[in-house]
Order: sequence, then structure tokens, then C-alpha cells
Amino acid sequence: MCPDEDDGNLLFEILNEQDFFEVDSDLVLALCEAIFEDAGVTSGRLGVVLVDSDTIRQYNRDFLNHDYATDVISFPLEDRREEGYLEGEVLACTEVARERAEEFGWTQQEEILLYIVHGILHLVGFDDLTQELRMEMRRKEKEYLGRFDIIVPDFDLDFDADTEWDAESDSK
Repeated sequence: MCPDEDDGNLLFEILNEQDFFEVDSDLVLALCEAIFEDAGVTSGRLGVVLVDSDTIRQYNRDFLNHDYATDVISFPLEDRREEGYLEGEVLACTEVARERAEEFGWTQQEEILLYIVHGILHLVGFDDLTQELRMEMRRKEKEYLGRFDIIVPDFDLDFDADTEWDAESDSK
């Protein structure tokens, strides 16, 4: 879709560039549609790319100057939400999800879906730089995953707003 077109079309692309576990692409698509609809996005494009740790580490290094593998990175490409248009990419790391899922007492599928929802929420305007914003984002994650009968464990939301936020530890 040409970025100048605003004809009410939404394109969701799910690319699987990893081999750690299968991800339910129909569920990913349903989550994308729900979040975009609620955000009033009626046209644009969203790419969700499932990657391994080496790949996400490279993107994290190249674009965010962080030299570590992280859970999810969002890239807003064009944001005209006031016109109902949004274009972006979400890279979600299945290798990190596989490693962290047990820690939170749920499946790796549920963990990667949390990352995807988190990344899309960033694209539609949510942030987590303060405790208040972070708690609101957590509520939205629970809401969207709950729509698909995924119960999000209660995570520790302690957050000191006076200290620099550590994205590496922000899987939850």
C-alpha cells in the first residue's frame, strides 16, 4: 500500500523468521485487528516479524544503541492516526519468549503474544516511561489478551520513575 493512500485498507503481515516454536498467526492477526480498531486506525500497514535473539539484538544495537537481545521493538513508520492511518513494524523475539515464559508461569505462545500486544500498543500511542503510564499499558495488555482467553499473570509493577528505565528488564 502506498503511504499516501488512505482508502480504508489495512494490511497486516506476519513474518516468521525464527524456528524456536510455532506461533498462532490467526491469533496474532486477531490481536492486531482488535488493537487497530480500538485505536481508530482504519488504514495502513502493520508488519509483525518473529525473530531470534541474534536478529533482535542487531536491530536493538543498530537503531536503539542497546547491545543486548530484547523481547520486542516497535518501529513507527508513518503515523497519521488523526486521519486513521498508521504504518509500523513490530519485531518480537521468540527466543526470549521461550526463555522467559516459565519464569512467569505461562506458555511461550502466551509470552510472545504479550510482546506483540506490547509492541502494537506502543505504535498506537501507549507508553511505559512512568509508573502510571506503565500500569495503564499493563491494563491494556491484560484487556487485549483477555479477549482471547489468555490470562496475564500479575507482574511486579514496581517502577522508580526517578531512575532510568531499563528496557531489557521490561518484558513485563
